[in-house]
Amino acid sequence: MSSVPKKRNPRLAAGRARALGVPTRGTTNPNRLRRVDRWITGTPWVHRPVRDAACPLVVDLGYGATPVTTVELATRLRPLRPGVRVVGLEIDPDRVAAGKAVADPPALEFRRGGFELAGLAAGVAGSDGPSLVRALNVLRQYTEPEAWQAWEELCARLAPDGLLVEGTCDEIGRRCCWVTLDRAGPRTLTLACRPADLDRPSDLAERLPKTLIHRNVPGERVHAMLADLDACWAQAAPLSPFGPRTRWAHAIRAFAERGWPVRDRERRWRLGEVTVDWSAVAP
Repeated sequence: MSSVPKKRNPRLAAGRARALGVPTRGTTNPNRLRRVDRWITGTPWVHRPVRDAACPLVVDLGYGATPVTTVELATRLRPLRPGVRVVGLEIDPDRVAAGKAVADPPALEFRRGGFELAGLAAGVAGSDGPSLVRALNVLRQYTEPEAWQAWEELCARLAPDGLLVEGTCDEIGRRCCWVTLDRAGPRTLTLACRPADLDRPSDLAERLPKTLIHRNVPGERVHAMLADLDACWAQAAPLSPFGPRTRWAHAIRAFAERGWPVRDRERRWRLGEVTVDWSAVAP
């Protein structure tokens, strides 16, 4: 997936040889991941593997101290595909126990596991891997080479048409960035925000995925992207009286007109989103 050298493997949780990774800080809040969930359920090429799978399996990796965002993910996916199975994975046994208290198997389960995905597909008849893995706020504590390796570990375990959505957001979910990957590697980068909460789009730089956050320097593509977004945001300032969402949508239109490979359309821009091809920002 990248030429970045692998310095060392992601660590194993102490005393749990099969759980690949380390526990996260555990910070979570209800609705924290609403923007990524809205994007998943509203973007056909992303939710198609879940909708079309014979036995759809979705994994929420590293859900944190409480299982609330996993429960929300299951609730949001169910209208899209009745019968979807959602499994929350955590390394910390206390967090797994908290999840099991609200589980509703087989539709919603909680297990101990990490990047190896705990052999989930083997326990689902007709499944050859997860259709979707959501991993938000999981890789912040890793080095960049470790984050690349985690991507490779996870993508290798996806179903043939499965997707990994990996990124970070702030504590209340108003600023988010994530990368969507398939078995071959990264496909897109998405920025999502509450436009009224920003001074400029580059405020989102602090939430870039680990593989990009240290690349926001002159000469790197992601830095050029954020600089152009800021310029388009400033250009759209006369539209501020019509509200920040209108200003954001016009800024993204101007950004696309500059030649950036924007994937989505105005309906999603007005939600405070923009998705670009990974090739536009790849290190």
